Amino acid sequence: MILSAGNHPRWVPGSNLERKLIMEARAKLFGYSIHQMLIVLPLGLLVGAIIFDIVSFIAGGMQWRTVSYWLIALGVLSGLLAAVFGFADWTKIPAGTRAKRVGSAHGLGNVVVVGLFIISWFLRGGPTHQPTALAYILSFVGGGIALVTGWLGGELVDRLGVGVDDGASLDAPSSLSGRPARGAAYGD
Repeated sequence: MILSAGNHPRWVPGSNLERKLIMEARAKLFGYSIHQMLIVLPLGLLVGAIIFDIVSFIAGGMQWRTVSYWLIALGVLSGLLAAVFGFADWTKIPAGTRAKRVGSAHGLGNVVVVGLFIISWFLRGGPTHQPTALAYILSFVGGGIALVTGWLGGELVDRLGVGVDDGASLDAPSSLSGRPARGAAYGD
């Protein structure tokens, strides 16, 4: 059964369809999940750091190490910000669901990723220092785990519908219209 508080349905134990209806993101900006907007930043920055690590390792040059060092710092900070909104969304997922388990693995895996990059950053000793082999290894392992946690995030959204607006459809009105998406899906 769905209990409605305005346009925000709440879950009461029942069918899988009813569970699906409450999977909208908790924190939104202009109708979209803030977490989903933010995650591209840490992923891009940390992948960029790995790319510059590889370039530095192959070609040498202090400039590549410096870029990688600062990309890691910014990637970690933006990852922590994204995590705050991801955690808020995770708290809205009903207990006992596959989505809750996948969300837990996604979140905990990303904590490991950020931790590995933090350690890699500290081991570098500064933007102009030559990273140790362990600093490189930790960033590469962190990047590998991020591939898995990124897939889990995709599983949450694309397969399990977490963060997807209730009633989303190909003809739903713009999020800026103020009209709920579900009206378009149900012919309202």
